Amino acid sequence: MFSFQSIPAYHQQLKNKITTCTDVVEHYLNEINKNVHLNAFVEVYQTEALQKAKELDEKRKAGEPIKLLHGVVIAIKDVICYKGHRVTAASRILNNFHSLYTATALQHLIDEDAIIIGNCNCDEFAMGSSNENSAYGKVLNAKDNTRVPGGSSGGSAVAAQAGLCMLSLGSDTGGSVRQPADFCGIIGLKPSYGQLSRYGLLAYASSFDQIGIFGKNIDDVALLLEIMSKPDEKDSTMFAKPATGLYPIKNQKEKKYRFCYFPQAFGHASIDKEISEKIKTLANNLKANGHTVDEIDFDLIDLIVPSYYVLTTAEASSNLSRYDGVRYGHQSEIQPTNLEEFYRNNRTEGFGIEVKRRIMLGTFVLSTGYYDAYYSKAQKIRTMLVNKMETIFANYDAILLPNSPETAFEFGKSVKDPIAVYLADIYTVLANLTGVPGISLPLFSHSNNMPFGLQVLTKRGNELTLLGISKHLLENYSKENPN
Repeated sequence: MFSFQSIPAYHQQLKNKITTCTDVVEHYLNEINKNVHLNAFVEVYQTEALQKAKELDEKRKAGEPIKLLHGVVIAIKDVICYKGHRVTAASRILNNFHSLYTATALQHLIDEDAIIIGNCNCDEFAMGSSNENSAYGKVLNAKDNTRVPGGSSGGSAVAAQAGLCMLSLGSDTGGSVRQPADFCGIIGLKPSYGQLSRYGLLAYASSFDQIGIFGKNIDDVALLLEIMSKPDEKDSTMFAKPATGLYPIKNQKEKKYRFCYFPQAFGHASIDKEISEKIKTLANNLKANGHTVDEIDFDLIDLIVPSYYVLTTAEASSNLSRYDGVRYGHQSEIQPTNLEEFYRNNRTEGFGIEVKRRIMLGTFVLSTGYYDAYYSKAQKIRTMLVNKMETIFANYDAILLPNSPETAFEFGKSVKDPIAVYLADIYTVLANLTGVPGISLPLFSHSNNMPFGLQVLTKRGNELTLLGISKHLLENYSKENPN
């Protein structure tokens, strides 16, 4: 039976004729069928995945050199465009819409002979932290089916967690890769804003969104990041130069890093005591092993979540105005008497409750009389946060944080108390507000038998250091890892 460990190990199996791409794709299709109850996939590309696998097997037989992602099986979130395939953002408003082009980041993977096996369930338009806000129903955490997988990229996280693919792509606007990775016990990377092209990523909040990567092997994650980190003229917010030297991650066993953490984060009223204590114990172990670990004051922590939701909902209000049922998407069967009623019927039926909530909030903060009171202030706080982070990274290599104040919670919490769920984003939205890269590393297990991770942030554009630290931590501090 096929068992995936890493991309190089898989390629060695192919070269040694231990397995074939066709056998591997069939293995993953069987696993998807056996775990259909998890509801991780919206659509599985069975026929074309098998066809691509056969083509790659023929290429190897013919003696052609294999590309970097030859036969690597990848799943994508249902917000990433793939030409000729459905992309719906898990929303009725885009029911049966098929993309006219392929996202640039995804195309880079396809060009290296990756096999795309399907698109994954998510919170509608990436709005949510539990993957309960989907037109296709909730996704189940493979570790405990009574608990959420996290969101909004819950389907992509579970696909990687449950072994339904080798790696997967999600999107991260305020923690939507790192938080589900934390809940599922896998690696979840959000690159710097500008590191990967956003062309072909359905927008939630354009100045926050970033495609991210899920996996179980840090070098595999680094490889995908390097392949996708190429400038794109279709995205003016991208860095001018491609990221290089990310793969393979350099092993710097003797290097001593400069870490810091915020006492306000670990002493916050919302955080689970066990999560706080275990991460602080790790910090003490790092210090004992010669690394610098300092406690530094961060007095803006309670402004992070309000600023994030003011700004992202404002951008969502603007971005989602294009979904009106005129050119594409859902059209109500109710006959309207005027154009305004036509729009209202389409959007009322097409959008779910969480998307409506955020559109209305965003419209409110942008409205006359409230723009200066909310939106302008939030932008000023964002600038303060960016400046604060630049000051920190002038003296430290990385910041250590939790991903979430709790482990994966039971279904229904987001319905009972949506504000509490918003506030739970306190640790992840900082990276999106300031554009820095962040990663969730599966280092811990809670006494409730659920995994949780460590979040590491580095300076914007410094994925090289982030990956190096990640490898060091995973190789030396992951004894508690439940996986």
